[in-house]
Amino acid sequence: MKGKIHIVGIIPARYGSTRLPAKPLVDLCGKPMIQRVVEQALRSILLTRVVVATDDERIASVVKGFGSEVMMTPQSINTGSDRIAYVARKISDADIIVNIQGDEPLIAPRMIDEAIMPLTQDDAIQAGTLVKKITSAQELTSPHVVKAVLDNAGYAIYFSRSPIPYLRDDPEIEKWHAHQLYYKHIGIYVFRREFLLQFTSWEESTLERIEKLEQLRIIEHGYKIKTVVTEYDSIPVDTIEDAERVRQILLKNHAMSVV
Repeated sequence: MKGKIHIVGIIPARYGSTRLPAKPLVDLCGKPMIQRVVEQALRSILLTRVVVATDDERIASVVKGFGSEVMMTPQSINTGSDRIAYVARKISDADIIVNIQGDEPLIAPRMIDEAIMPLTQDDAIQAGTLVKKITSAQELTSPHVVKAVLDNAGYAIYFSRSPIPYLRDDPEIEKWHAHQLYYKHIGIYVFRREFLLQFTSWEESTLERIEKLEQLRIIEHGYKIKTVVTEYDSIPVDTIEDAERVRQILLKNHAMSVV
């Protein structure tokens, strides 16, 4: 890719949430969660622009209030990828679009750059994401932690909510991660803009419907997703308990910074 690459981070922020209503506006030590996410994204070295995509005027008002860019999307949009694509259509000069989850207020800016880097180095790569080594039985067995299997070149072969690969000769599933390398998926996605628009135009695929994982639509259509193994972790906020955990981490980090 020649010349300056325009890389836009888009953060989907939906007001409605079953487990945690008004999630983007949840207070995290004096700042709404969406502001925490935006501030982390703005610390990325590779992003040239950060936009919040929301379906709610209350969120839009808050984002404008702390001085960041926001675009409205229809409430009828059901998925984060479709919300991202709606905004991407309006940013015609973007080369690469980064889908940054709006419920990860502690996402490390370095994680964003790690996910972007392969697409800046190889024009053949259409989509990328992050994975991290699984280090506990809880992560391995939880259906809320998505597992990824990679090929020798670091492309994803499959994503599943089940522990994969299956260790047939070891009945103690709780110890599988001690004998075999397992990866969990970190939900940040990087797309070439035109590929994102193509991907979101496809109908929901069979495996995607079964696992409830959008990225499987890409694999089912014969395209590859490049993964980068990161040492960083993230804490998605889905519940009140998650929010309190993040608050405690923020308080601890603040206390350490003033020592």
